[in-house]
Amino acid sequence: MSAFAQPRVFAPVVTPFADDLTVDTDRLVAFCRWLTGQGAGLALFGTNSEANSLALAERRALLDRVVEAGIDPAQLLPGTGACALPEAIELTRHAQRAGCAGALMLPPFYYKGVSDDGLFGYYAEVIEAVGSADLRVLLYHIPQFTGVPISHALIERLIAAYPQTVVGIKDSSGDWANTEAMLRRFPGFAVFPASEALLTRALPLGAAGCISATANIQPHAIAALLRAATPEARALCDAKVSTIRLAVQAQPMIPALKRIVAHFANDPAWTRVRPPLTQMDAAQSAALIDQLVALGFSMPALDVANA
Repeated sequence: MSAFAQPRVFAPVVTPFADDLTVDTDRLVAFCRWLTGQGAGLALFGTNSEANSLALAERRALLDRVVEAGIDPAQLLPGTGACALPEAIELTRHAQRAGCAGALMLPPFYYKGVSDDGLFGYYAEVIEAVGSADLRVLLYHIPQFTGVPISHALIERLIAAYPQTVVGIKDSSGDWANTEAMLRRFPGFAVFPASEALLTRALPLGAAGCISATANIQPHAIAALLRAATPEARALCDAKVSTIRLAVQAQPMIPALKRIVAHFANDPAWTRVRPPLTQMDAAQSAALIDQLVALGFSMPALDVANA
């Protein structure tokens, strides 16, 4: 059975840093354990993981550390896209050999205006170089960051060439019309919206769940929405998760997520980000936390200071 046969929520896991801005692996592992315990899979090295501020060697070592800590690789969907083709191949091969559920792949994002032929060549080179029937690739469409959209024609071509390998996509465009069109055009293809606020529209069309930034802070609530057995139960869950999503996405997302984790874990170390990002200022932070508390938000059993 496909790892994406049932709707799932994946969190692009925020990355904790030590005073010297090296990755705090113990806090990372502890947070990964909390997320999986709350019903979420782990999209390590996503946008909100500050993945493009991490070196290739760091990403390899962190994936190894998470697996060595006993976290089931079937829960892992690491980001492996890179501008440099050899790095994308290395990261994707590493994820496949670790037994991950799949590899979430950005297109190469420096050169703009590249053709579908060029993008097809990039993905094909990675797939052929890894050379494993066990590899599962999910495309990552976030054109507002990459400047490199993944067209429906390219998706169709990749599915035709690699039907057992190219199995899904994360649509972070924020364009519901695009998400809906992919769901209708590619039945059986694992389409993950990037916001839980879209799930009540996406699930009836066959969405595979969501890969959402705010799954870092409300994984249990999103998992409950995915499990909801009736339209009424789904609507109730949707109201809760969408309200929190709207509050957080109004802020700089990565610093806000880290500030929320820091507050509810009572662990200020979580506020650190790598430059060029900056932390939320005190007034912004206090206002956001006050808003969440007023909404009755909490992060149950959060203890992520140590692995």
